[in-house]
Amino acid sequence: MTDAPLPPGWTLQRIRDVSGDRGALALGPDRAVKWVGGGGLPEVLRPEIVLGFHGLCLVKPVDDDDWYMGSLYEDGSVDCWSAHAGLYEALRGL
Repeated sequence: MTDAPLPPGWTLQRIRDVSGDRGALALGPDRAVKWVGGGGLPEVLRPEIVLGFHGLCLVKPVDDDDWYMGSLYEDGSVDCWSAHAGLYEALRGL
């Protein structure tokens, strides 16, 4: 997708190189995303950047510097269950 945002200073090729996933994609942020890793009720996240990796994804919410890892479902929604302080760390954790 050409209109899907990438993190500042990152290219899709660099994301693929760091993650080891040659099929990584930048996905549009218009999707339902929930944080389900806190043990309480799910919290709705407003995605700014979404990166897809064969059923997994990384989400950077608006007004939040953390990257959330989660499951990407067929309907495009995401349930996030772990958080990372930086994109590089998150990509290596896939």
